[in-house]
This record gives sequence, structure tokens and C-alpha cells, in this order.
Amino acid sequence: MTTTEKSPALSLRPFTVDIPQVELDELQRRLASTRFAAEPVSESGTDDWSNGAPVSYLREMVAHWRDGFDWRAQERAMNAYPQFLTEVEGQTIHLVHVRSANEDATPLLLAHTYPGSFVDFLDLIPRLTDRFHLVIPTLPGIGFSQPLSDGQWDSPRVARTWDALMRGLGYESYGAHGSDNGAVVSRELAAMAPEGFLGAHVLQLFSFPSGDPAEFERMTPADYAALEFAGWFQTVNGFATMNASRPQTIAAALSDSPVGQLAYNELFENFGNGTSTLTRDQVLTQVSLYWFTNSSAGAARYYRTEQTVEPKVNEGRIGVAVFADDFRSMRPFAERDNTDIVSWTEHPRGGHFASMEVPDELAAAIRDFWA
Repeated sequence: MTTTEKSPALSLRPFTVDIPQVELDELQRRLASTRFAAEPVSESGTDDWSNGAPVSYLREMVAHWRDGFDWRAQERAMNAYPQFLTEVEGQTIHLVHVRSANEDATPLLLAHTYPGSFVDFLDLIPRLTDRFHLVIPTLPGIGFSQPLSDGQWDSPRVARTWDALMRGLGYESYGAHGSDNGAVVSRELAAMAPEGFLGAHVLQLFSFPSGDPAEFERMTPADYAALEFAGWFQTVNGFATMNASRPQTIAAALSDSPVGQLAYNELFENFGNGTSTLTRDQVLTQVSLYWFTNSSAGAARYYRTEQTVEPKVNEGRIGVAVFADDFRSMRPFAERDNTDIVSWTEHPRGGHFASMEVPDELAAAIRDFWA
């Protein structure tokens, strides 16, 4: 499949992550002068996650951030792959672009999560490049995709921008994979169905009951367990409410406190229950990237702009991989909102950041979808 009119090639500027030493020193100074919150005893009588990020967790992470975390080593891992800056419709976009040695490989766009970044996918790259040309862009307003051209970015606009990016890179046909925000954008691409689009593979299909009792007739015990989990998440996702209602207010706090940024990113800790299998270095790399690039405002604002997006039924080709410790898509509702689900796999381990937690399992799911 090809486009009827070839898009003009984008101008790419090679990019290397190289945070100035003065900024690393300033981070160390701020960490050394951290004032931790008072330590209330939780309802369970222990310093757990029931009230949010525990002070004990933050103290341990800050100690490692100061004395054990090597940002320069993380930079080297990022810079092991070709990175570029370009402009798409007036917006600066940062991307990783790794072409396969196989010229006939399938072009695949990897769309990152919140509060993640292109770093989400570094462990996937060597597991996929035998079969895919990989394009990993950074959302506008996050990381090195700054400054913002304006503040009105939502999933349909990002999807259109990613399509223009892929065309500008010379790919007339491609697929997409994503988690969280990246799943929403990938589904939007499937719904848009631009010419040559090969389908979307996602970790979540965010579909919920409409109020029609008939929708529950096909619910399995697993679906009810997923619904119960979604209900629990509504009790702990205060960050989503804050982002959607007062993004600039919370950004003021996060932009001035690296430990505040760490505490606020509870999604890294398995939805804020402290059971994540991510390593300390994996979490601190993402938090440090947000800190150095002052990304909190741009990231939070997506929750606000997304509220105005009208829901739609997706008739495009899509597949979902459901990981045990992640939001679990509920099939009756997902099939109501997506009429061409061609793949549904369930995995016994892994969570919201499966690309970093269980990259082998996720790579296999992606490869199978396009097999």
C-alpha cells in the first residue's frame, strides 16, 4: 500500500543527550537539601502507600539518586541509538530512528507512556530491529520535543503529527505500538486509518461500562476482576484529577522539586502500591529526564486537553496485549468500541511499563501481531 502523493522528506538534525555538568551539580545540591514531608502513620499502622508515596521510599530513592545513580551511564545507553530533532508542522520533535539491516522490514512507530519517554523502549530496540524499522518519537512538550508550538495538543493531533512524521521519513506504510498515552494515540491512528496504515498494537483499550445492563451479559470473572481493579484505581489516581483540572498549578511544584517529581510519578510504582518490578535506576532515569528537560507542565497538560476529545468507535485493525499487573482491558466493552480487534493476548507477568519490565514478552507479542 502506498500514499497517492509522497510527503516531502523531513530535515533531520543529529542529536546527542548531553546534560551540562552544571545541571547535574544543581540536581545534587537540591537532593542534598531535600526537606521531606512529615511522616504520618497510615491507616494500616505502617509507612505504606495508602496515603501516597511513603517518606521511607523517598528517602531510599533519594539516597540512591545522590550516591548510586549514574546519569552519564544512562546517557550512554540513550546515545547508543541514532537520535534526531526535526520539525513537523511547526513543532520540534525529538526521535530515535533505528533502521533494520533488513530493507524489507516493517516500519513501526513506538509511542511512549505517561510519565515515560523514549527511554521506555530502549530495551525493545535490539529485540525488534531484525524485523522492524523503528521510529520512537517524543511527545510534544516532553523531553527534547520542546518548546511547544502551542498548548493545544491532544491524541488526535499527536496522531496526525506522527503520521506526518512517518511519511516525512519516507515510510508509505507502517504500524504503531503504544502504552497509556501511547496506546490512546496508536488507537487514534487506527481509527484515522491513513492510507498504508498496517494497524495498532496496544497494551490497553480504555473502554468502560456505558450504563447499559446488557453490556454485562458477556462479562467473565476476569472481566469483573478488571472492572474491580479499575474501580480501585479511581481511588488512587489523584494525579489524573490534578493534571486534568489544574495542570499549571501542579507543574509549578514539580518544576521546582526533583523529589516532588519522583513522588508524583506513582505510576512507576505499579499504580502507587509499591510492588513495581522496575529497578531504581529505571525509575530515576525517567524522573531525571523529566527534571532536566522541565517536562512536568507539558506532560500534565495532556490530561486537560484530552477531556475535549470526542469518543469514537475505532473500526481500524488493532490488537491488545494485557499484562497481569497493568490496567486490564475488559473485552465486552473493548469490542463495543473497537470493531476489528484481531489479536488479544494475556500475559502472566509484567505491568504498565512492560517494555522495561518484561521486554522479551512484549517483543514477542509485537512480533506475533505483525506475523
